[in-house]
Amino acid sequence: MRIHAVHQLYDARLARSTRPFLARGGKVERCRFCMLRAHLCICSLKSEVESDAAFMLVMYDDEVLKPSNTGRLIADLFRDTFAFIWSRTAPDPAMLGILADPQWQPYVIFPAEYGTPERVATQISVAPGKRPLFILLDGSWSEAKKMFRKSPYLDGFPMLSITPDSRSRYRVREAAKENQLGTAEVAARIVDAYGESQNAEALDLWFDVFRESYLAGKLNRPLPEDSAVSRLRQTASAEAV
Repeated sequence: MRIHAVHQLYDARLARSTRPFLARGGKVERCRFCMLRAHLCICSLKSEVESDAAFMLVMYDDEVLKPSNTGRLIADLFRDTFAFIWSRTAPDPAMLGILADPQWQPYVIFPAEYGTPERVATQISVAPGKRPLFILLDGSWSEAKKMFRKSPYLDGFPMLSITPDSRSRYRVREAAKENQLGTAEVAARIVDAYGESQNAEALDLWFDVFRESYLAGKLNRPLPEDSAVSRLRQTASAEAV
């Protein structure tokens, strides 16, 4: 199994903790990679997609430690995913180096209402020789707004906004806004807008696999009869033929 940037960030963040992270369900035995209950582990179902897109997850301090985080689902499928802990005053030099790398065309993914009109992009336009780097601020809604306001190193990049056509399927956490999506759901909509609809469908399905498995573990109930896990296995079998 590929160890990706979010796994590495989790280990680094846990190593510098001075006390145990007490998340809900913290005493539950979990897979350290997918963060689901051990008997519901989905790591064996994980695959990768071929994509021209890259992602950067800028995560609020303890977000990477939360079992309910969906940012890791993006890194599961998209090999070019970077992950960093957010800092207002001391941003990670490696993160700044990636943002300055000329191979990338960064876009900050955030609601248009928080940006100036001239900064908001209406479409994804990438110059020859560049690849899009979609920057996601990963945390609660209040944390995401704080990161957006207090990250001057992101101010020079265009913004992309999405308008959800349906409510979030997340239900693992209570959303602050009715049309607020989970991080992986947002990434799927962005990938679809970029023109990689098949990859968007793969991420949506992987999100559903995680969501159903997480809720099954949380509520001590079996997976639905027509579960996303079953659909993923059927999809994998069809592609293998």
